[in-house]
Amino acid sequence: MVWDIHYLFGRHSKELRTFLRNRGLTEDTAADLTQDSFLRLITAKPTALEHNPRAYLFRISRNLLIDHRRRESKAPFSHVSEAKANAVADPKPSAETVVYDKQRLALSDAALAELPARTRKAFELYRLEEMTIAEVAETIGLSTTRTWSLIREAYRHIRARLKDV
Repeated sequence: MVWDIHYLFGRHSKELRTFLRNRGLTEDTAADLTQDSFLRLITAKPTALEHNPRAYLFRISRNLLIDHRRRESKAPFSHVSEAKANAVADPKPSAETVVYDKQRLALSDAALAELPARTRKAFELYRLEEMTIAEVAETIGLSTTRTWSLIREAYRHIRARLKDV
């Protein structure tokens, strides 16, 4: 016999969740076990309960509840405050963030290399050497207005290159 899972889910999922909630589970855990019950139903081999899928679903849910309680009793989870969790959390960025940042840095370097020498020099003095616009202007021998235009030009160029990715 083949069951229509969509029909069964629509008809019995709320009832199963309520059944599990009434046995002390949280809403999220009850929803997870309900979904697990239907997953087990889909992958189950035919049994004597084929003619009554509702009873079979409740049996699966009850067994999953028992398994859940066993796991919980062996490794009880205690709720930890957010402050304590943050104190334990590793402040280092994730591996994905590190790779992403390295890629963007490489793109920024490539974009800087594409700039005319004077524009690149103005940007590097301003951003990397942390000089003021007036100091940069004096160093490269331009007015502060023209120096600021070069730096804005560099920003736009780098943003455009990073946006392409």
